[in-house]
Formats: sequence, C-alpha cells, structure tokens
Amino acid sequence: MIKVVRGNPTPEELAAALAVVQARAAAASGPAAVPPAPPAEWSAPARIAHHRLPAPGPRAWARTYWPG
Repeated sequence: MIKVVRGNPTPEELAAALAVVQARAAAASGPAAVPPAPPAEWSAPARIAHHRLPAPGPRAWARTYWPG
C-alpha cells in the first residue's frame, strides 16, 4: 500500500512513481526460476573414455587408437 504523506501529486506523477516502485521490486526479486542448461554432451567424460584403455606394456602406445 502506498500512502502520500505530503503534497498533492497528479495522477500522472502517482502513476510514474508507482511504475518505478514496481520495476524496482521486479528487478530485486531476480530472474524467473529458469533451470540451468544441461552440460554439453561433447565434453562428457563418458563420451571421451567409453572403452577401457589397453594394458600398459612396451607397445601399448601403438594400441591406443585401435578399436577394442
């Protein structure tokens, strides 16, 4: 509830003051409850390491890119 304590505002002045108060209240409440976006699939660790790595050994580096 808004109460005018002093003066005699015109209806236009009162409407302008009320618009400012409403805009400030809306800005103070923050953004609407928007759920966060899901993470991008291209950076998912499961996509990068979807198979087991080869056992370590002398030629393990040569087998890293062979499908298993």
